[in-house]
Amino acid sequence: MFTESIPRRDLIKSILAALPLGLSWEAMPVAAQDAPSGEFDAIVIGAGLGGLSCAAAFARQGFKPLVIEKHDKPGGYATAFRRPGGFLFDVSLHATGADERNGIRNLIPGFPEIESVEFTPLPYLYRAIFPEHDIRVPQKDLAGYLDTLYSKFPDEKDGIKALFDDMNGVASDIRKLIIAQGKVDFSRFPTEFPHLFQSGTRTWGQMVDARIHDSKLKAIVSALWAHFGLPPSKLASFYYAMPIASMMTSGAYYPKGRSQNISDALAKFIDDRGGKVLLNTRVDRILVKDHAAYGVVASDEREYKAKVVVSNANAYDTFHKLMEPDDTLSEYLAKMDRFSASLSTFQVFLGLKKDIVKAAKLPDAETFFETGYDPERSYKAAVEADLTNPGFGLMAYDNVFKGYSPQGKNTLSLITLQGYDHWKPFEKDYESGDKTAYIAEKERMAAILIKQAERTLLPGLSKAIEVKEVATPLTNHRYTGNYRGAIYGWDQTLDNAGMRRLPQTTPIRNLYLAGAWTNPGGGYAAVMMSGLQCFGEVMKNWKV
Repeated sequence: MFTESIPRRDLIKSILAALPLGLSWEAMPVAAQDAPSGEFDAIVIGAGLGGLSCAAAFARQGFKPLVIEKHDKPGGYATAFRRPGGFLFDVSLHATGADERNGIRNLIPGFPEIESVEFTPLPYLYRAIFPEHDIRVPQKDLAGYLDTLYSKFPDEKDGIKALFDDMNGVASDIRKLIIAQGKVDFSRFPTEFPHLFQSGTRTWGQMVDARIHDSKLKAIVSALWAHFGLPPSKLASFYYAMPIASMMTSGAYYPKGRSQNISDALAKFIDDRGGKVLLNTRVDRILVKDHAAYGVVASDEREYKAKVVVSNANAYDTFHKLMEPDDTLSEYLAKMDRFSASLSTFQVFLGLKKDIVKAAKLPDAETFFETGYDPERSYKAAVEADLTNPGFGLMAYDNVFKGYSPQGKNTLSLITLQGYDHWKPFEKDYESGDKTAYIAEKERMAAILIKQAERTLLPGLSKAIEVKEVATPLTNHRYTGNYRGAIYGWDQTLDNAGMRRLPQTTPIRNLYLAGAWTNPGGGYAAVMMSGLQCFGEVMKNWKV
Protein backbone atom coordinates (compact mmCIF):
# COMPACT_ATOMS: atom_id res chain seq x y z
CA MET A 1 0.00 0.00 0.00
CA PHE A 2 1.27 3.51 -0.83
CA THR A 3 2.76 5.34 2.12
CA GLU A 4 5.15 8.22 2.61
CA SER A 5 7.97 5.68 2.56
CA ILE A 6 7.38 5.13 -1.15
CA PRO A 7 7.94 8.47 -2.90
CA ARG A 8 5.66 9.23 -5.84
CA ARG A 9 8.66 9.74 -8.13
CA ASP A 10 10.01 6.28 -7.29
CA LEU A 11 6.67 4.64 -7.95
CA ILE A 12 6.35 6.42 -11.29
CA LYS A 13 9.78 5.04 -12.17
CA SER A 14 8.50 1.71 -10.93
CA ILE A 15 5.63 1.84 -13.38
CA LEU A 16 7.99 2.75 -16.20
CA ALA A 17 10.10 -0.28 -15.37
CA ALA A 18 7.05 -2.52 -15.69
CA LEU A 19 5.95 -1.19 -19.07
CA PRO A 20 5.96 -3.56 -22.05
CA LEU A 21 8.16 -1.28 -24.14
CA GLY A 22 8.48 -3.95 -26.80
CA LEU A 23 11.32 -5.18 -28.96
CA SER A 24 12.59 -3.85 -32.25
CA TRP A 25 13.53 -7.09 -33.94
CA GLU A 26 15.47 -5.18 -36.58
CA ALA A 27 17.70 -3.73 -33.85
CA MET A 28 18.35 -7.10 -32.23
CA PRO A 29 21.52 -9.08 -32.98
CA VAL A 30 21.33 -12.09 -35.26
CA ALA A 31 23.43 -15.18 -34.66
CA ALA A 32 26.60 -14.98 -36.76
CA GLN A 33 26.80 -18.75 -37.16
CA ASP A 34 25.26 -21.90 -35.82
CA ALA A 35 26.46 -23.15 -32.47
CA PRO A 36 28.62 -26.27 -32.73
CA SER A 37 26.67 -29.51 -32.63
CA GLY A 38 25.49 -30.33 -29.12
CA GLU A 39 26.03 -26.82 -27.82
CA PHE A 40 23.41 -24.19 -27.03
CA ASP A 41 23.44 -20.42 -26.85
CA ALA A 42 20.85 -20.31 -24.06
CA ILE A 43 19.31 -22.75 -21.63
CA VAL A 44 15.78 -22.00 -20.42
CA ILE A 45 14.58 -23.76 -17.27
CA GLY A 46 10.84 -24.40 -17.59
CA ALA A 47 8.47 -24.29 -20.56
CA GLY A 48 5.85 -21.94 -19.18
CA LEU A 49 4.78 -19.16 -21.52
CA GLY A 50 7.51 -16.88 -20.17
CA GLY A 51 10.23 -19.43 -20.89
CA LEU A 52 8.78 -20.37 -24.26
CA SER A 53 8.49 -16.78 -25.46
CA CYS A 54 12.06 -16.06 -24.35
CA ALA A 55 13.38 -19.17 -26.09
CA ALA A 56 11.33 -18.38 -29.20
CA ALA A 57 12.95 -14.92 -29.30
CA PHE A 58 16.40 -16.53 -29.24
CA ALA A 59 15.37 -18.94 -31.99
CA ARG A 60 13.85 -16.16 -34.09
CA GLN A 61 17.21 -14.39 -34.19
CA GLY A 62 19.09 -17.54 -35.17
CA PHE A 63 20.40 -18.49 -31.75
CA LYS A 64 20.07 -22.04 -30.42
CA PRO A 65 18.02 -22.30 -27.21
CA LEU A 66 17.41 -25.40 -25.13
CA VAL A 67 14.23 -25.45 -23.03
CA ILE A 68 14.18 -28.06 -20.27
CA GLU A 69 10.74 -28.92 -18.87
CA LYS A 70 9.90 -31.48 -16.19
CA HIS A 71 6.33 -32.02 -17.45
CA ASP A 72 5.43 -34.15 -20.48
CA LYS A 73 4.07 -31.13 -22.35
CA PRO A 74 5.06 -27.47 -22.70
CA GLY A 75 3.04 -24.58 -21.32
CA GLY A 76 2.97 -24.57 -17.51
CA TYR A 77 -0.49 -23.26 -16.69
CA ALA A 78 -1.16 -22.94 -20.45
CA THR A 79 -1.79 -26.65 -20.95
CA ALA A 80 -4.67 -29.09 -21.37
CA PHE A 81 -5.36 -32.69 -20.35
CA ARG A 82 -7.62 -35.44 -21.71
CA ARG A 83 -10.04 -37.66 -19.84
CA PRO A 84 -12.39 -40.46 -20.93
CA GLY A 85 -15.61 -39.52 -22.66
CA GLY A 86 -13.93 -37.23 -25.17
CA PHE A 87 -13.21 -34.41 -22.72
CA LEU A 88 -10.21 -32.13 -23.14
CA PHE A 89 -9.83 -29.77 -20.19
CA ASP A 90 -7.98 -26.46 -20.23
CA VAL A 91 -5.86 -26.15 -17.09
CA SER A 92 -6.36 -22.45 -16.53
CA LEU A 93 -7.35 -20.18 -19.39
CA HIS A 94 -10.75 -18.50 -19.35
CA ALA A 95 -10.03 -15.49 -21.53
CA THR A 96 -7.17 -13.35 -22.73
CA GLY A 97 -6.46 -10.54 -25.15
CA ALA A 98 -5.61 -11.22 -28.79
CA ASP A 99 -4.19 -9.02 -31.50
CA GLU A 100 -5.78 -8.80 -34.93
CA ARG A 101 -4.42 -8.78 -38.47
CA ASN A 102 -6.37 -8.88 -41.70
CA GLY A 103 -9.57 -9.10 -39.68
CA ILE A 104 -8.52 -12.29 -37.87
CA ARG A 105 -7.49 -12.57 -34.22
CA ASN A 106 -4.43 -14.79 -34.60
CA LEU A 107 -1.47 -12.59 -33.77
CA ILE A 108 0.80 -13.72 -30.92
CA PRO A 109 2.55 -10.57 -29.58
CA GLY A 110 6.16 -10.54 -30.75
CA PHE A 111 5.80 -13.41 -33.19
CA PRO A 112 3.95 -12.41 -36.35
CA GLU A 113 5.24 -15.57 -38.06
CA ILE A 114 2.97 -17.74 -35.89
CA GLU A 115 -0.39 -17.97 -37.64
CA SER A 116 -1.71 -21.30 -36.36
CA VAL A 117 -3.54 -20.05 -33.24
CA GLU A 118 -6.87 -18.36 -33.90
CA PHE A 119 -8.84 -16.72 -31.12
CA THR A 120 -12.60 -16.45 -30.86
CA PRO A 121 -14.47 -13.83 -28.79
CA LEU A 122 -16.44 -14.77 -25.70
CA PRO A 123 -20.19 -14.21 -26.17
CA TYR A 124 -20.12 -11.71 -23.29
CA LEU A 125 -17.12 -10.20 -21.60
CA TYR A 126 -18.27 -11.72 -18.30
CA ARG A 127 -21.26 -11.98 -15.99
CA ALA A 128 -21.15 -10.89 -12.34
CA ILE A 129 -23.86 -12.10 -9.97
CA PHE A 130 -24.28 -10.43 -6.59
CA PRO A 131 -27.13 -10.89 -4.07
CA GLU A 132 -29.21 -8.06 -5.56
CA HIS A 133 -27.52 -7.45 -8.90
CA ASP A 134 -26.95 -9.65 -11.95
CA ILE A 135 -24.87 -7.87 -14.56
CA ARG A 136 -23.78 -9.07 -18.00
CA VAL A 137 -20.92 -7.05 -19.39
CA PRO A 138 -21.09 -6.92 -23.19
CA GLN A 139 -18.13 -7.46 -25.48
CA LYS A 140 -16.49 -4.27 -26.76
CA ASP A 141 -19.36 -2.06 -25.58
CA LEU A 142 -18.17 0.11 -22.71
CA ALA A 143 -21.01 2.57 -23.29
CA GLY A 144 -23.55 -0.23 -22.88
CA TYR A 145 -21.94 -1.39 -19.65
CA LEU A 146 -21.90 2.15 -18.29
CA ASP A 147 -25.58 2.59 -19.15
CA THR A 148 -26.31 -0.54 -17.12
CA LEU A 149 -24.43 0.87 -14.13
CA TYR A 150 -26.11 4.27 -14.50
CA SER A 151 -29.55 2.63 -14.47
CA LYS A 152 -28.78 0.66 -11.31
CA PHE A 153 -26.96 3.46 -9.47
CA PRO A 154 -28.32 6.77 -10.85
CA ASP A 155 -26.97 8.79 -7.91
CA GLU A 156 -23.45 7.59 -8.73
CA LYS A 157 -23.51 8.46 -12.44
CA ASP A 158 -20.90 11.20 -12.22
CA GLY A 159 -18.59 9.02 -10.14
CA ILE A 160 -18.99 6.04 -12.47
CA LYS A 161 -18.12 8.15 -15.48
CA ALA A 162 -15.16 9.71 -13.69
CA LEU A 163 -13.81 6.32 -12.60
CA PHE A 164 -13.89 4.89 -16.12
CA ASP A 165 -12.43 8.11 -17.46
CA ASP A 166 -9.63 7.60 -14.95
CA MET A 167 -9.13 4.00 -16.08
CA ASN A 168 -9.08 4.91 -19.75
CA GLY A 169 -6.79 7.81 -18.91
CA VAL A 170 -4.33 5.49 -17.16
CA ALA A 171 -4.39 3.14 -20.15
CA SER A 172 -3.91 6.07 -22.54
CA ASP A 173 -1.02 7.47 -20.51
CA ILE A 174 0.67 4.08 -20.45
CA ARG A 175 0.28 3.75 -24.21
CA LYS A 176 1.91 7.18 -24.60
CA LEU A 177 4.78 6.05 -22.38
CA ILE A 178 5.22 2.92 -24.48
CA ILE A 179 5.41 5.03 -27.63
CA ALA A 180 7.94 7.27 -25.90
CA GLN A 181 9.93 4.16 -24.91
CA GLY A 182 9.81 5.34 -21.30
CA LYS A 183 11.82 8.49 -21.99
CA VAL A 184 10.15 10.97 -19.65
CA ASP A 185 10.78 14.51 -18.49
CA PHE A 186 9.77 14.14 -14.84
CA SER A 187 9.25 17.86 -14.47
CA ARG A 188 6.43 17.64 -17.03
CA PHE A 189 5.06 14.27 -15.93
CA PRO A 190 2.05 15.67 -13.98
CA THR A 191 0.80 17.61 -17.00
CA GLU A 192 1.72 15.16 -19.77
CA PHE A 193 0.56 12.03 -17.93
CA PRO A 194 -2.05 13.35 -15.48
CA HIS A 195 -4.04 10.15 -14.97
CA LEU A 196 -0.98 8.03 -14.30
CA PHE A 197 0.46 10.71 -12.03
CA GLN A 198 -2.75 10.76 -9.98
CA SER A 199 -3.58 7.04 -9.90
CA GLY A 200 -0.22 5.35 -10.35
CA THR A 201 0.60 5.60 -6.66
CA ARG A 202 -2.78 4.30 -5.47
CA THR A 203 -4.22 0.91 -4.88
CA TRP A 204 -7.24 -0.02 -6.97
CA GLY A 205 -9.36 0.41 -3.83
CA GLN A 206 -8.11 3.95 -3.36
CA MET A 207 -8.80 4.73 -7.00
CA VAL A 208 -12.37 3.51 -6.65
CA ASP A 209 -12.93 5.23 -3.29
CA ALA A 210 -12.00 8.57 -4.85
CA ARG A 211 -14.98 8.32 -7.22
CA ILE A 212 -17.58 5.89 -5.83
CA HIS A 213 -19.50 6.02 -2.54
CA ASP A 214 -21.89 3.05 -2.69
CA SER A 215 -20.23 -0.07 -1.26
CA LYS A 216 -22.22 -2.39 -3.53
CA LEU A 217 -21.17 -0.47 -6.62
CA LYS A 218 -17.56 -0.59 -5.47
CA ALA A 219 -17.76 -4.37 -5.40
CA ILE A 220 -19.42 -4.51 -8.83
CA VAL A 221 -16.78 -2.39 -10.59
CA SER A 222 -14.12 -4.51 -8.85
CA ALA A 223 -15.71 -7.82 -9.83
CA LEU A 224 -12.59 -9.01 -11.67
CA TRP A 225 -10.19 -8.56 -8.74
CA ALA A 226 -9.70 -12.33 -8.55
CA HIS A 227 -8.09 -12.21 -12.01
CA PHE A 228 -5.19 -10.41 -10.33
CA GLY A 229 -5.06 -12.35 -7.07
CA LEU A 230 -5.51 -9.47 -4.65
CA PRO A 231 -8.46 -7.48 -3.27
CA PRO A 232 -8.83 -3.78 -4.11
CA SER A 233 -7.09 -2.64 -0.91
CA LYS A 234 -3.87 -4.44 -1.85
CA LEU A 235 -3.75 -4.42 -5.64
CA ALA A 236 -1.73 -1.74 -7.44
CA SER A 237 -4.27 0.31 -9.39
CA PHE A 238 -2.55 0.21 -12.77
CA TYR A 239 -2.53 -3.61 -12.69
CA TYR A 240 -6.33 -3.44 -12.68
CA ALA A 241 -7.06 -0.23 -14.56
CA MET A 242 -5.02 -0.79 -17.69
CA PRO A 243 -5.98 -4.38 -18.60
CA ILE A 244 -9.64 -3.94 -17.67
CA ALA A 245 -9.93 -0.70 -19.64
CA SER A 246 -8.33 -2.47 -22.60
CA MET A 247 -10.58 -5.50 -22.27
CA MET A 248 -13.70 -3.32 -22.07
CA THR A 249 -12.87 -1.76 -25.43
CA SER A 250 -11.00 -4.58 -27.21
CA GLY A 251 -12.81 -7.65 -25.87
CA ALA A 252 -11.85 -11.01 -24.38
CA TYR A 253 -10.90 -14.05 -26.44
CA TYR A 254 -10.16 -17.75 -26.22
CA PRO A 255 -7.95 -19.80 -28.56
CA LYS A 256 -9.77 -22.26 -30.78
CA GLY A 257 -8.63 -25.56 -29.42
CA ARG A 258 -7.20 -24.83 -25.98
CA SER A 259 -4.45 -22.78 -24.36
CA GLN A 260 -2.22 -25.75 -25.16
CA ASN A 261 -2.35 -24.56 -28.78
CA ILE A 262 -0.46 -21.38 -27.80
CA SER A 263 2.24 -23.36 -26.00
CA ASP A 264 2.55 -25.95 -28.76
CA ALA A 265 2.84 -23.22 -31.39
CA LEU A 266 5.71 -21.57 -29.50
CA ALA A 267 7.44 -24.93 -28.95
CA LYS A 268 7.15 -25.74 -32.67
CA PHE A 269 8.49 -22.29 -33.52
CA ILE A 270 11.55 -23.05 -31.38
CA ASP A 271 12.09 -26.54 -32.83
CA ASP A 272 11.62 -25.38 -36.44
CA ARG A 273 14.39 -22.83 -36.01
CA GLY A 274 17.02 -25.13 -34.58
CA GLY A 275 16.22 -24.91 -30.88
CA LYS A 276 15.05 -27.78 -28.70
CA VAL A 277 12.30 -28.29 -26.13
CA LEU A 278 13.30 -31.20 -23.90
CA LEU A 279 10.33 -32.62 -21.97
CA ASN A 280 10.11 -35.09 -19.06
CA THR A 281 13.42 -33.72 -17.78
CA ARG A 282 13.96 -31.77 -14.58
CA VAL A 283 16.76 -29.31 -13.88
CA ASP A 284 18.39 -30.28 -10.59
CA ARG A 285 21.09 -27.65 -10.36
CA ILE A 286 22.30 -24.46 -11.99
CA LEU A 287 26.05 -24.50 -12.62
CA VAL A 288 27.81 -21.40 -11.31
CA LYS A 289 31.49 -20.48 -11.28
CA ASP A 290 32.95 -17.16 -10.17
CA HIS A 291 29.41 -15.80 -9.71
CA ALA A 292 28.49 -16.57 -13.33
CA ALA A 293 26.06 -19.21 -14.59
CA TYR A 294 27.34 -21.45 -17.37
CA GLY A 295 24.89 -24.36 -17.52
CA VAL A 296 22.67 -26.81 -15.66
CA VAL A 297 22.64 -30.37 -14.42
CA ALA A 298 19.43 -32.19 -15.39
CA SER A 299 17.63 -35.22 -14.05
CA ASP A 300 18.99 -37.29 -16.95
CA GLU A 301 22.39 -36.74 -15.23
CA ARG A 302 23.67 -34.74 -18.18
CA GLU A 303 25.33 -31.36 -17.98
CA TYR A 304 24.06 -28.80 -20.47
CA LYS A 305 26.18 -25.71 -21.01
CA ALA A 306 25.36 -22.37 -22.62
CA LYS A 307 26.29 -18.70 -22.65
CA VAL A 308 23.27 -17.79 -20.54
CA VAL A 309 20.74 -19.53 -18.31
CA VAL A 310 17.17 -18.23 -18.10
CA SER A 311 15.05 -19.49 -15.24
CA ASN A 312 11.34 -19.69 -15.94
CA ALA A 313 11.12 -21.69 -12.72
CA ASN A 314 9.82 -19.75 -9.74
CA ALA A 315 12.32 -17.25 -8.40
CA TYR A 316 12.27 -18.62 -4.86
CA ASP A 317 13.32 -22.13 -5.85
CA THR A 318 15.77 -20.82 -8.45
CA PHE A 319 17.91 -19.40 -5.66
CA HIS A 320 16.97 -21.62 -2.72
CA LYS A 321 16.95 -25.05 -4.38
CA LEU A 322 18.73 -24.93 -7.73
CA MET A 323 21.89 -23.20 -6.54
CA GLU A 324 24.52 -23.76 -3.90
CA PRO A 325 24.34 -21.34 -0.92
CA ASP A 326 26.18 -18.11 -1.67
CA ASP A 327 26.80 -15.49 1.00
CA THR A 328 27.06 -12.75 -1.63
CA LEU A 329 23.34 -13.22 -2.38
CA SER A 330 22.19 -12.43 1.16
CA GLU A 331 20.85 -8.95 0.34
CA TYR A 332 19.09 -10.22 -2.80
CA LEU A 333 17.51 -13.13 -0.93
CA ALA A 334 16.46 -10.84 1.92
CA LYS A 335 14.60 -8.70 -0.61
CA MET A 336 12.91 -11.79 -1.97
CA ASP A 337 11.88 -12.86 1.51
CA ARG A 338 9.95 -9.60 1.91
CA PHE A 339 7.66 -10.56 -0.96
CA SER A 340 4.56 -12.73 -0.55
CA ALA A 341 3.62 -15.38 -3.08
CA SER A 342 0.24 -14.96 -4.70
CA LEU A 343 -2.72 -17.14 -3.92
CA SER A 344 -3.22 -20.48 -5.61
CA THR A 345 -6.49 -22.01 -6.80
CA PHE A 346 -8.93 -24.76 -5.97
CA GLN A 347 -10.50 -25.98 -9.20
CA VAL A 348 -13.09 -28.58 -10.17
CA PHE A 349 -13.05 -29.79 -13.78
CA LEU A 350 -16.34 -31.34 -14.85
CA GLY A 351 -17.27 -33.30 -17.94
CA LEU A 352 -21.06 -33.62 -18.15
CA LYS A 353 -22.90 -36.41 -19.93
CA LYS A 354 -25.65 -34.05 -21.03
CA ASP A 355 -25.95 -30.43 -22.05
CA ILE A 356 -27.35 -28.82 -18.92
CA VAL A 357 -25.84 -25.46 -19.86
CA LYS A 358 -28.27 -25.27 -22.75
CA ALA A 359 -31.11 -26.63 -20.61
CA ALA A 360 -30.45 -23.90 -18.02
CA LYS A 361 -30.46 -21.28 -20.81
CA LEU A 362 -27.09 -20.05 -19.65
CA PRO A 363 -25.51 -18.00 -22.46
CA ASP A 364 -22.38 -16.87 -20.65
CA ALA A 365 -18.89 -18.30 -20.86
CA GLU A 366 -17.37 -16.75 -17.74
CA THR A 367 -19.51 -16.08 -14.68
CA PHE A 368 -18.49 -14.78 -11.27
CA PHE A 369 -20.90 -15.64 -8.46
CA GLU A 370 -20.53 -13.63 -5.27
CA THR A 371 -22.40 -14.16 -2.00
CA GLY A 372 -21.77 -10.61 -0.79
CA TYR A 373 -20.26 -7.25 -1.61
CA ASP A 374 -17.04 -7.41 0.38
CA PRO A 375 -14.01 -8.49 -1.69
CA GLU A 376 -11.77 -8.03 1.35
CA ARG A 377 -13.78 -10.64 3.21
CA SER A 378 -13.74 -12.92 0.15
CA TYR A 379 -9.97 -12.59 -0.04
CA LYS A 380 -9.62 -13.48 3.63
CA ALA A 381 -11.80 -16.56 3.08
CA ALA A 382 -9.62 -17.53 0.11
CA VAL A 383 -6.42 -17.21 2.14
CA GLU A 384 -7.92 -19.43 4.85
CA ALA A 385 -9.51 -21.90 2.36
CA ASP A 386 -12.87 -21.20 3.99
CA LEU A 387 -15.66 -22.50 1.76
CA THR A 388 -18.54 -21.49 3.99
CA ASN A 389 -21.14 -20.27 1.49
CA PRO A 390 -18.45 -19.62 -1.14
CA GLY A 391 -18.39 -17.46 -4.20
CA PHE A 392 -16.90 -19.07 -7.29
CA GLY A 393 -16.04 -18.62 -10.93
CA LEU A 394 -17.77 -20.76 -13.56
CA MET A 395 -16.36 -21.27 -17.02
CA ALA A 396 -18.85 -22.83 -19.46
CA TYR A 397 -16.54 -23.54 -22.37
CA ASP A 398 -19.27 -24.76 -24.71
CA ASN A 399 -20.55 -21.20 -24.93
CA VAL A 400 -17.23 -20.07 -26.42
CA PHE A 401 -17.46 -22.09 -29.62
CA LYS A 402 -19.47 -25.00 -30.98
CA GLY A 403 -17.84 -28.41 -30.69
CA TYR A 404 -15.80 -27.70 -27.59
CA SER A 405 -17.28 -30.83 -25.98
CA PRO A 406 -18.57 -34.03 -27.60
CA GLN A 407 -22.07 -33.67 -29.00
CA GLY A 408 -24.68 -33.24 -26.25
CA LYS A 409 -22.09 -32.86 -23.47
CA ASN A 410 -20.56 -30.00 -21.47
CA THR A 411 -17.10 -29.04 -20.29
CA LEU A 412 -17.10 -26.87 -17.15
CA SER A 413 -14.65 -25.44 -14.66
CA LEU A 414 -15.49 -24.27 -11.13
CA ILE A 415 -12.75 -22.24 -9.52
CA THR A 416 -11.94 -20.23 -6.41
CA LEU A 417 -8.75 -18.61 -5.21
CA GLN A 418 -7.15 -20.41 -2.31
CA GLY A 419 -4.20 -20.10 0.02
CA TYR A 420 -1.53 -22.77 0.39
CA ASP A 421 -1.31 -23.05 4.17
CA HIS A 422 -4.51 -25.11 4.51
CA TRP A 423 -2.89 -27.82 2.37
CA LYS A 424 0.56 -27.74 3.95
CA PRO A 425 -0.30 -30.47 6.54
CA PHE A 426 -1.06 -32.79 3.61
CA GLU A 427 2.17 -31.96 1.80
CA LYS A 428 4.45 -34.72 3.12
CA ASP A 429 1.93 -37.53 2.62
CA TYR A 430 0.98 -36.15 -0.80
CA GLU A 431 4.58 -36.22 -1.97
CA SER A 432 5.07 -39.75 -0.64
CA GLY A 433 1.98 -41.02 -2.44
CA ASP A 434 -0.23 -41.45 0.63
CA LYS A 435 -3.20 -39.33 -0.46
CA THR A 436 -6.05 -40.79 1.59
CA ALA A 437 -6.63 -37.78 3.84
CA TYR A 438 -5.81 -35.37 1.02
CA ILE A 439 -8.37 -36.93 -1.32
CA ALA A 440 -11.04 -36.85 1.37
CA GLU A 441 -10.46 -33.13 1.94
CA LYS A 442 -10.43 -32.15 -1.71
CA GLU A 443 -13.58 -34.18 -2.36
CA ARG A 444 -15.27 -32.44 0.56
CA MET A 445 -14.45 -29.06 -0.90
CA ALA A 446 -15.39 -30.08 -4.44
CA ALA A 447 -18.80 -31.21 -3.23
CA ILE A 448 -19.38 -27.78 -1.68
CA LEU A 449 -18.58 -25.96 -4.92
CA ILE A 450 -20.66 -28.33 -7.03
CA LYS A 451 -23.62 -27.94 -4.69
CA GLN A 452 -23.29 -24.15 -4.76
CA ALA A 453 -23.17 -24.08 -8.57
CA GLU A 454 -26.11 -26.46 -8.78
CA ARG A 455 -28.19 -24.36 -6.40
CA THR A 456 -27.45 -21.04 -8.09
CA LEU A 457 -26.86 -21.64 -11.79
CA LEU A 458 -27.06 -25.22 -13.04
CA PRO A 459 -29.96 -27.36 -11.74
CA GLY A 460 -29.20 -31.06 -12.05
CA LEU A 461 -25.45 -30.57 -12.14
CA SER A 462 -24.47 -33.30 -9.69
CA LYS A 463 -26.43 -36.01 -11.52
CA ALA A 464 -25.02 -35.00 -14.92
CA ILE A 465 -21.36 -35.50 -13.98
CA GLU A 466 -19.54 -38.05 -16.14
CA VAL A 467 -15.95 -37.01 -15.39
CA LYS A 468 -14.61 -35.05 -12.42
CA GLU A 469 -11.07 -33.92 -11.64
CA VAL A 470 -10.13 -31.76 -8.68
CA ALA A 471 -6.99 -29.62 -8.50
CA THR A 472 -5.68 -28.02 -5.32
CA PRO A 473 -2.71 -25.77 -4.53
CA LEU A 474 -0.68 -28.97 -4.12
CA THR A 475 -1.68 -29.96 -7.66
CA ASN A 476 -0.53 -26.60 -8.96
CA HIS A 477 2.79 -27.00 -7.18
CA ARG A 478 3.24 -30.53 -8.47
CA TYR A 479 2.75 -29.74 -12.14
CA THR A 480 4.20 -26.23 -12.44
CA GLY A 481 6.72 -26.26 -9.60
CA ASN A 482 5.48 -22.82 -8.54
CA TYR A 483 6.34 -21.96 -4.96
CA ARG A 484 3.22 -22.42 -2.78
CA GLY A 485 1.25 -23.27 -5.91
CA ALA A 486 1.14 -19.58 -6.78
CA ILE A 487 -0.64 -18.59 -9.99
CA TYR A 488 0.59 -14.98 -10.32
CA GLY A 489 4.13 -15.17 -8.96
CA TRP A 490 4.66 -12.57 -6.27
CA ASP A 491 1.63 -10.55 -5.14
CA GLN A 492 1.13 -7.49 -7.34
CA THR A 493 1.10 -4.82 -4.64
CA LEU A 494 2.36 -1.25 -4.91
CA ASP A 495 5.38 -2.27 -2.87
CA ASN A 496 6.13 -5.00 -5.44
CA ALA A 497 5.59 -3.45 -8.85
CA GLY A 498 7.90 -2.38 -11.61
CA MET A 499 11.46 -1.80 -10.42
CA ARG A 500 10.43 -3.00 -6.95
CA ARG A 501 9.63 -6.38 -8.49
CA LEU A 502 12.55 -8.69 -9.19
CA PRO A 503 14.07 -7.65 -12.53
CA GLN A 504 14.97 -10.10 -15.27
CA THR A 505 18.64 -9.63 -14.40
CA THR A 506 20.08 -11.23 -11.25
CA PRO A 507 23.24 -10.83 -9.13
CA ILE A 508 24.60 -13.94 -10.87
CA ARG A 509 26.12 -13.03 -14.22
CA ASN A 510 24.50 -14.78 -17.20
CA LEU A 511 21.52 -15.87 -15.07
CA TYR A 512 18.17 -14.26 -15.91
CA LEU A 513 14.53 -14.62 -14.88
CA ALA A 514 11.43 -14.88 -17.05
CA GLY A 515 7.81 -15.36 -16.05
CA ALA A 516 5.33 -14.20 -13.43
CA TRP A 517 7.94 -13.76 -10.69
CA THR A 518 9.58 -10.88 -12.52
CA ASN A 519 8.40 -7.92 -14.60
CA PRO A 520 5.75 -7.07 -15.56
CA GLY A 521 3.76 -9.63 -13.48
CA GLY A 522 1.29 -12.51 -13.73
CA GLY A 523 -1.16 -13.45 -16.47
CA TYR A 524 -0.79 -14.88 -19.97
CA ALA A 525 0.06 -11.63 -21.78
CA ALA A 526 2.32 -10.41 -18.98
CA VAL A 527 4.48 -13.54 -18.76
CA MET A 528 4.93 -13.66 -22.53
CA MET A 529 6.04 -10.04 -22.43
CA SER A 530 8.37 -10.98 -19.59
CA GLY A 531 10.03 -13.56 -21.82
CA LEU A 532 10.53 -11.01 -24.57
CA GLN A 533 11.88 -8.44 -22.12
CA CYS A 534 14.25 -11.05 -20.72
CA PHE A 535 15.62 -11.71 -24.20
CA GLY A 536 16.06 -7.97 -24.63
CA GLU A 537 18.05 -7.78 -21.38
CA VAL A 538 20.31 -10.61 -22.53
CA MET A 539 20.97 -8.79 -25.79
CA LYS A 540 21.93 -5.62 -23.89
CA ASN A 541 24.59 -7.51 -21.96
CA TRP A 542 25.64 -10.06 -24.53
CA LYS A 543 28.54 -9.44 -26.86
CA VAL A 544 27.55 -11.26 -30.06
